[in-house]
Amino acid sequence: MERKVRTAVVGCGMISSIYLKNLKNLFTIIDLVAIGNRSRAAAEEKAKAFDIPRVMTIDEIAASDDIELVVNLTPAFAHYSIIKQMLLAGKHVYTEKTMTVSLDEARELVRIADEKGLYLGVAPDTVLGAGLQTARRAILTDMIGSISSGLAVINRNQTLNSEYFTFLQGNGGSLPYDVGIYYVGALLSLLGPVKAIRAFGAPAPVHEPEFLYRNAEAQPWQIPGSNVISASLQFESGALVSVLFDGNTVNASQHTITLFGSRGILKVGDPDTFGGPVSLIYADQPECVLPFTHGYNGVNTLDPSPFDFYGHRGIGVAEMAYAIRKGRPNRCSKEYGLHCLEVLNGMEESAATGKTIEPVSRFEMKPLAPGYYSSFMGGNGRADAEKSLID
Repeated sequence: MERKVRTAVVGCGMISSIYLKNLKNLFTIIDLVAIGNRSRAAAEEKAKAFDIPRVMTIDEIAASDDIELVVNLTPAFAHYSIIKQMLLAGKHVYTEKTMTVSLDEARELVRIADEKGLYLGVAPDTVLGAGLQTARRAILTDMIGSISSGLAVINRNQTLNSEYFTFLQGNGGSLPYDVGIYYVGALLSLLGPVKAIRAFGAPAPVHEPEFLYRNAEAQPWQIPGSNVISASLQFESGALVSVLFDGNTVNASQHTITLFGSRGILKVGDPDTFGGPVSLIYADQPECVLPFTHGYNGVNTLDPSPFDFYGHRGIGVAEMAYAIRKGRPNRCSKEYGLHCLEVLNGMEESAATGKTIEPVSRFEMKPLAPGYYSSFMGGNGRADAEKSLID
């Protein structure tokens, strides 16, 4: 057993409950010792619900000598200031997606982490789940041959969603940054770095309040940036992938990731989850669903609570905690997070300028070892998946 990593969480929004539950109970490497939030009342409520010993201000967390790792669950527009404060205070940081809403700020944070020898991890960590790790193993074992092309699609009514989840009204709230990041992260985990980007885009419409039970007197707003992106990505591997993120339609998500290879076709499930099914298509054969080769399938064996469909959020935190103890690179690294952001930013820039954008950042992500599983006894018992995060 490795010595536990003393950890604090900053941010008590809707996704915090599944993080807190998993960090507290699911990963033995984590010692969750404190929680902080802009609203102390919200932090105290979460601390009581999840038996977290201390409620602290953000400044107190930064100044604490015994907290090694800070998990940042605040909205994207708040990431830069909090991550920078914690890095300058000598803390390792894991942050929800995206690292920042500004590419220059993200590069600055990577530089600070490098200079201080600190770990900076970035969601989405769904790429470490059973679905995407199984898909990656299918590719690495040459089940579909050389990948020539692919397709990634997601749609939602992001403007309506922004009325309910008001943090989406700010920078980072458009569909590509809020949801498309899961698809970009999935593609990067499967195919590696992107070499070149061409894209077209469209803005979100100006939105009038619709929900009767919300603030009907609110002024109309418009989510910043492109809310529709149609892009072509050329990967260093040679694969050409068409990407469509449409936030100007309806909430009937049509999620698609399909990779076309010289031997077969691989269909990947929803990358916003940990256990999206993976299926294989060969010529003159029926479509076949592959059994998972890895753990963390998103089925939580702990007591149910809201937003449990977020499954195993926190794998990236635990994997980084083992990396800290082992002195090895973490998989959801700052380089991975920076490349995700550079691809998203490149789509936006290409759409605005008509130019081909060539990302300069690069990353490597080692696959998890196969053969470990989340549960046994019909899903009622916890199995050995955490062992896959150690090395």
